[in-house]
Amino acid sequence: MEYGIRELSELAGVSARTLRYYDEIGLLKPLYVSEAGYRFYGEKELDVLQQILFYRERGFDLKRIRKILYQKDFDIAHALEEHLLELERQRSRMDALIRTVKQTLLCMKGECEMSDKEKFEAFKERVVREHEEQYGSEVREKYGDEEIDASHRKILNMTEADWERFRNLGSEIRTRLQEGVAAGILPESEEARRIVVLHKEWLGNTWKEYTAQAHKATANLYIADERFKLYYDKEVPGCAELLEKAIRFWVDKI
Repeated sequence: MEYGIRELSELAGVSARTLRYYDEIGLLKPLYVSEAGYRFYGEKELDVLQQILFYRERGFDLKRIRKILYQKDFDIAHALEEHLLELERQRSRMDALIRTVKQTLLCMKGECEMSDKEKFEAFKERVVREHEEQYGSEVREKYGDEEIDASHRKILNMTEADWERFRNLGSEIRTRLQEGVAAGILPESEEARRIVVLHKEWLGNTWKEYTAQAHKATANLYIADERFKLYYDKEVPGCAELLEKAIRFWVDKI
């Protein structure tokens, strides 16, 4: 079955303007364009549009989606399996947050008791789960199961104050790096040294045992692996490189 652009717009809940834009950037080409200039879409185009919407729901930008969809080995069935797995993970995370909210409300009404640790359990579990999903195989191969399991236990056992400090450190490090890149600071600067000190403390909150050698090895991952790099470069490119160079220069001096 074929659909005109307005029909597809109504069917998929995507504006005609958006569909025209997808055509312009080569993300979703119509099956054909009539002599009058009207776009028409077939079943294959509908399947591609569905994939675009799935990836958008997962937070992917259009440039990344286009790269995925038009690689030679792209397989829709495999992509759907990935979407299902990720959506189930999201549901699991949301279920944990919902349970925490419900329990907190009950406690506020005096209908139950809730420890400070339980108030933040879902948030800590999410950090551990996301870290395992994104980096688990690499860090376990590099540091071993015992080290990573111990790190996860340390996060889950954090007190409210520990958790707040851990989160604040992560935010401060990223902010300082972004400001440092914008200002053009050098890895040898005093501000870069301060960032490394904060980063050392941040790692110490989760590591079983801190060593300068492990710190430098971790820093190398920030530039060698795109996923680690994106953690710091997502908003301001260059942050991961600045951090890696600063750690390499300062880690044995602090």
